[in-house]
Amino acid sequence: MMETKEMEVDYEGIVQTAERIAGHVDRTPCTHSVPLSELTGCEIDCKHEQLQRTGSFKERGACNALLSLTLTERKTGVIAASAGNHALGLAYHGSRIGVPVTVVMPRSAPLMKVANCRSLGAEVVLHGDHFDEARDHAMEIGRDSGARYVNGFDDAAIIAGQGTMGLEILDQVPDLDAILVPVGGAGLIAGIAVAIKHQRPEAEIIGVEPKRADSFSQALQSGKPVKIEMGSTLADGLAVPCVGARAFELARPFVDRVVTVGERSIARAILKLVELEKSVIEGAGAIGLAAILEGKVPEVAGKRVVLPLCGGNIDTTVLGRIIERGLVAEGRLCRFDATISDRPGGLARLANIIAEEEGSVIDIAHDRAFSGEDIDSVVVHCVVETRDFDQIETLMARLEREGFQVRVRDFSS
Repeated sequence: MMETKEMEVDYEGIVQTAERIAGHVDRTPCTHSVPLSELTGCEIDCKHEQLQRTGSFKERGACNALLSLTLTERKTGVIAASAGNHALGLAYHGSRIGVPVTVVMPRSAPLMKVANCRSLGAEVVLHGDHFDEARDHAMEIGRDSGARYVNGFDDAAIIAGQGTMGLEILDQVPDLDAILVPVGGAGLIAGIAVAIKHQRPEAEIIGVEPKRADSFSQALQSGKPVKIEMGSTLADGLAVPCVGARAFELARPFVDRVVTVGERSIARAILKLVELEKSVIEGAGAIGLAAILEGKVPEVAGKRVVLPLCGGNIDTTVLGRIIERGLVAEGRLCRFDATISDRPGGLARLANIIAEEEGSVIDIAHDRAFSGEDIDSVVVHCVVETRDFDQIETLMARLEREGFQVRVRDFSS
């Protein structure tokens, strides 16, 4: 197995990379968002990397790595491990340039990403329950075949490629005050930080991670990359158990701070981007907005903030469930149990009160078998659409005043 040839990851190297990949990778728009600005109290600009051909910023580094290969290396091909977007970038540009690509993806990788990789001509191997196992298997295949292993976040050519996004942002929003960068393996934040701090050192570089995959935060605490125990996260593209050593060392001097966010905030951010920005963004791309919504970055209030919407590859079957979780996180769906009379008119009385309080019934299910000893009463499980948490509290108070026993479930933020 061969390693990718080294290049300098500095400002000049990133500028050269931008020239190399020009015409191969799209220059995506970075647009001001009035509704997100009003929602957050910041001046928000969105960098729409979901508009890349394969729906992710990963094309930048993948294209650069492939264009940096020698002719002999191009014939042998490359191999990589990826949860999806790095694989898609390699598959697409490999087919364009004529480089055979094999990608090893964990079995938990989103089905849409797996299917798209295959449709782009890559050989896809599903192996392991998480990224580490997929990576080890990919490196084993590379040793046997002689294919070059392209690390999705720690390879120098990859980091430099991701840094070209920072150059574009500086050109599009030259007066930015802060940028909230999603962090997984740290290749993106390393490249962006090197590019932006060179031209605008006063700009804040803030990394954002899911709480369930906070490998950069733990690396900062330990002073070096460490392997962490991860949980499942809606930001599956950031689920990397250990940040890259090169990426970490490059990013650390330039990153002002790193924050973590919860799953409800990620779901809420995905929902708000659909509703307000009219963009379908995966969890990894929505996490910067999640940090603002969760109140993790109060220092950016009133400032010019760039959100890299770094990917839009989300399974449509999963999107519906995530939107529902976002509605719950905003208090726009309420689930509660109520004990009502099992005689004629009992359910109608409950429904009338919900309607009078301007709630909309989504679902009601009777539970007679476990409703207790009173044969004349029944517990109903209700899902109601509401405006916000204040309306939920008003509705619950009204039901209790009217003599209903109620128990609210699963709507806390």
